[in-house]
Amino acid sequence: MRDWQGKRYWIVGASEGLGRAVATKVSRAGARVLLSARSEDRLTELANELTGPAEVVPCDVSDADSVARAAEAVGDIDGLIYLAGVYWPQPATEWSPEEVTAMADINFTGVCRVLGHVVPKMVARDAGHIVLTGSLSGFRGLPKSIGYAASKAGVMVLAEGMHADLKNTGVKVQLVNPGFVRTRLTEKNDFKMPQIMEPEAAAREVFEHISGDGFARNFPTGLATALRGMNLLPDALYFRIVS
Repeated sequence: MRDWQGKRYWIVGASEGLGRAVATKVSRAGARVLLSARSEDRLTELANELTGPAEVVPCDVSDADSVARAAEAVGDIDGLIYLAGVYWPQPATEWSPEEVTAMADINFTGVCRVLGHVVPKMVARDAGHIVLTGSLSGFRGLPKSIGYAASKAGVMVLAEGMHADLKNTGVKVQLVNPGFVRTRLTEKNDFKMPQIMEPEAAAREVFEHISGDGFARNFPTGLATALRGMNLLPDALYFRIVS
């Protein structure tokens, strides 16, 4: 099990939903948490609720200057947990350029902006812990997921490449791929969401995984198994099913 006591963890996307629940778990485990998101008020509320030490570091991951200022403010860290994300459900027939670009920019490019300030330092000292958040929707193209699924697939492949490069170093890379979690984002969906989880239950899955040594965790198990299995289907059968 990972020793969290006294470690400094930068949690990006901590103001709401799964990010807020994960920050609570990490704080209770004994880490000092550095909380980032765009909403300083929500971060301050969370910091006041936590039992352990916490610092509020506002950050807009879509803005390179904001990320640079936040990275300088947090200083040297033991770990990074990236949970920031935006989502609008939409098919290609109803493409919203602004929303699709925002999903790509915050969900994927935002990760790259933050990692650019974190990875070189961790590699230089041969120590660190990086947790990225993908999605079960990232395994294969799904209807009404233009922008979101592609951005999460990018994060998942990024994490795999980093894990391959850093596997034999002191820098640990882990990936979590949740299914549906009840948040402000999933409230936008107008379809049945199988095995939807409350943020606290999803945070337990995340925390259990990142406290151990495995690379990736896909959850909930039933939905994850079904979606992973679809990777094995021929294209014609797959698109007949999902369409």
